[in-house]
Amino acid sequence: MFKVLIAEDDPKISSLLEEHLHKYGLEAQSVKSFDNILNEFQEIKPHLVLLDVNLPKFDGFYWCRQIRALSTCPILFISARDGKMDQVMALENGADDYITKPFDYDIAIAKINSYLRRAYGSYAANKQERIIRVEEITLFPERLTLQFNGNTVELSHTESKIIEALIEKADRVVSRDKLLEKIWDDQPFVDENTLNVYMTRVRKKLKDIGIEKAVETIRGTGYIFHTTRGFKK
Repeated sequence: MFKVLIAEDDPKISSLLEEHLHKYGLEAQSVKSFDNILNEFQEIKPHLVLLDVNLPKFDGFYWCRQIRALSTCPILFISARDGKMDQVMALENGADDYITKPFDYDIAIAKINSYLRRAYGSYAANKQERIIRVEEITLFPERLTLQFNGNTVELSHTESKIIEALIEKADRVVSRDKLLEKIWDDQPFVDENTLNVYMTRVRKKLKDIGIEKAVETIRGTGYIFHTTRGFKK
């Protein structure tokens, strides 16, 4: 039986979620203490996590990052905060989906079952963790971490996708349009300046683990990741 951990501080919503999950044959358990959700996650070992944004002490974004550092299980946010940036931040911090309140419980359960099938059931394409390597660099997309020469740096969801796109075509140009299409799927809130901001962050993350000047901007075209320069041995 699949286990779902619910981190929701509204007892009524938490209880209704448990009731519907049980109705559909899923084991559900609500967080008992919001002081350290990660401890309960490690103890329960759920297959999926439901997270509210507004939680006591630390918000859901914080706990999402902590869980994602340990697990690739599906994480779905459930929140009354329906702003665009809240949803972007959830995905940036490693979430798989964002459900806004008030929501239809049957539809929410259908989404939960869909993610469980993708991760563990009939739709699971590959249950092994993806690992992408080029030269001495290793990217763990599900863990949102990048390693080089024994050094590790944590990435946001978007930073990971950008680095994946660049190193998969190492020493070849990745166009700005292709990068935007791959990462954001042409969503309307993305503009050219947003990509520039993320490329600056990516360069800093690479520098943090000893990789400098490897990403070159090809003016008017895109970016290229060089495997033959900027690597501190």
